[in-house]
Amino acid sequence: MRRLLTLLVLLSICLAGALGGGWLYLNSMMDTPGSRHAPVNLEVVPGSSVRRIAASLEKNEVVGFSRLFEVYVRARGLATRIQAGEYLIAETDSPRDVLDKMVTGRVLLHSVTLVEGWTYWEMLGKLSGLEVLEDDVSSLDPEALMAHLGAPGAHPEGRFFPDTYHVPRGTLASKVLRSAMLRMDDELAQAWSARDPELPLDNPYQVLILASVVEKETALASERPTIAGVFSRRLQKRMRLQTDPTVIYGLGQSFDGNLRKADLERDGPYNTYTRRGLPPTPICLPGREALMAAARPVEGKALYFVATGEDDGSHYFSATLEEHNQAVARYLTKLRQKRREQR
Repeated sequence: MRRLLTLLVLLSICLAGALGGGWLYLNSMMDTPGSRHAPVNLEVVPGSSVRRIAASLEKNEVVGFSRLFEVYVRARGLATRIQAGEYLIAETDSPRDVLDKMVTGRVLLHSVTLVEGWTYWEMLGKLSGLEVLEDDVSSLDPEALMAHLGAPGAHPEGRFFPDTYHVPRGTLASKVLRSAMLRMDDELAQAWSARDPELPLDNPYQVLILASVVEKETALASERPTIAGVFSRRLQKRMRLQTDPTVIYGLGQSFDGNLRKADLERDGPYNTYTRRGLPPTPICLPGREALMAAARPVEGKALYFVATGEDDGSHYFSATLEEHNQAVARYLTKLRQKRREQR
């Protein structure tokens, strides 16, 4: 009896040692990166079993033995806590690092950028073409889309803040647009609260409209407050804005890249050569600098501006029509000279 008891004790010690050694080996395996030499994108689809995930990890050389990884996950009680999504696994990530990412849901985020100066239709076309997003917007007309985003009756042009948004694969495009719409609401509210007390605009939406025009008129951040100042003074004096970008926007898809005299003379809601005041809606997505420029334009006397013809895209500002006409003549001369040099 004593001999049997001794044997059982020895067997228990051996078993405990084997289990302890096995657990130490499992932990060592979990801390050892696989044999891959490049990052791996792993997609865990909803409802995936631990065995399927482990097999995929072994196939991609993230773990050496899928069954051992599965045993560890189940032993830790983590099988039901792994979250679906796309994960970026670096070369240096150990199986434990990978498991921690999947349990905490640290999915790979993709950049979705809305660019300053894009029109609504340009933005929609770009979003619907991104394979990381689920397109639920391109089939909706503008009115239906804005209602879907929680802004029924609002015109969509200019209502989305241009920035880079980071989202996981499979995000609804409408979710990105809603985030961008709320951002624009916040940015516009900040610009309106910081506005010049003498600003000749009645509400934040008019700031948004003017900012969109400023955005289209120049790519130089340093010029935006000055251009906004020109437009503000023209509004105060009840002068027409006479800005080409609004006319081009009004032409829509019929614009072929060449703005003609007939286009400037043809009346329409966006023709600021034939109508006073602002156009009825924004004409693009304005950025933060354009919003602040429209809310706080630079003081001065300039009422006109024209491109200098320099490669930096700068403009010459004039206080009188005579000075402006001279600047236009210089610009046209420089333009003809450049064309001759390019032949």
